Amino acid sequence: MARLLLFAQAREIAGRSSDSVAGSTVAEVLAAAVAAYGDEFAALLECCRVWVNGDEPPEGLASMVGEADEVAIIPPVSGG
Repeated sequence: MARLLLFAQAREIAGRSSDSVAGSTVAEVLAAAVAAYGDEFAALLECCRVWVNGDEPPEGLASMVGEADEVAIIPPVSGG
């Protein structure tokens, strides 16, 4: 299970800042998160950045992840 890190709106929707999520690719981890957190989370994902271990995954959603990997969901931020 990869460690899912949730920030800002993603954290608010999920009700937690991190979770352990099953999946061998980024896409599988995100699908498991959507199943756990629902439609509002799925809608938010459409505008989020997804990083693995602090970087954009080289193969996008097809990138492999393992138990030691962190998948971060980073929603857009605004401010001034």
